[in-house]
Amino acid sequence: MAAPPVVDLPLVDERLAQDLATGLAEVEKLLRSSVQSEDAFVTEASKHLIEAGGKRFRAMLVLLAAQFGSPESEGVVPGAVVIELTHLATLYHDDVMDEASVRRGSASANARWNNTVAILTGDYLFAQASEILADLGSDIIRIQAQTFSRLVRGQIRETIGPRPGDDPVAHYIGVLADKTGSLVATGGRLGAMLSGAPPEIIERLTQACEAIGVAWQLGDDLLDVAAETGESGKTPGTDLREGIRTLPVLYVLASDAPENARLRELLAGPVAEEDIEEALRLLRADPAMERARAELLAWADRAREALNGLPDIPARAAYLALCDYVVERSG
Repeated sequence: MAAPPVVDLPLVDERLAQDLATGLAEVEKLLRSSVQSEDAFVTEASKHLIEAGGKRFRAMLVLLAAQFGSPESEGVVPGAVVIELTHLATLYHDDVMDEASVRRGSASANARWNNTVAILTGDYLFAQASEILADLGSDIIRIQAQTFSRLVRGQIRETIGPRPGDDPVAHYIGVLADKTGSLVATGGRLGAMLSGAPPEIIERLTQACEAIGVAWQLGDDLLDVAAETGESGKTPGTDLREGIRTLPVLYVLASDAPENARLRELLAGPVAEEDIEEALRLLRADPAMERARAELLAWADRAREALNGLPDIPARAAYLALCDYVVERSG
């Protein structure tokens, strides 16, 4: 089975690219075999999102982190599969909570079957990830448990929203760090640990990957507003239609400037379809977009600062190029 393409990672070294492609092929093979069940329906439901595609972005970062130790170590590929299974499991659950009908261009599991099947399939993927973890050692199990705790905590905090007196922006960044940054960070940590990298390198990669994860999600916030139709693979204004208060929206709502009174009115709740174009036009011109971009740049710089202390090998150059790409893709 061919590996999925090495995407979203600028190629800085041909040998590194080949190593990643080979590793991703092994990840793909183990990923598919790990969800194979004696029950044909369980297998079908579990492979639904695997076969729908996806970048394998988190798995790739595990392999990239392993370059700072011995990348051929036997625990590296299973570690990457654990991260990918965990990510996939959260997608099944997210689609139920969001009442999503489409995922990766195909019907979501909850739309194809029902919410119960989607939830149980996500639970099954978590269980399969745990079985692989059992062979990787107690330290790895503990790290994954802590990561899972952060993922759930982030989802709960997002669901209930900021409490009275909380700073909505700080709350939002905290949610991103828990829901997105934590699993990306653990990917970097596991890749380095399982390859035998020194403790200082493990810590730097963990910090850098968490910052990259937060920056990536902040970039998605900007893309939802700034991208033209079809340019980013999603319809502009999707978050506005759903009433999701991303960082630019939070900045607007915190403002009392008379010049954006109309925009604040539009963003107070889900934006009606007939108002989407006006809301996008006003938001694109608002200083909130530059403030949100400055926050993204700060997180990318945080990642670069951690990466600059790593050995000067092609993997470090790839990580640094990824920081640049995360910024550039946001427009």
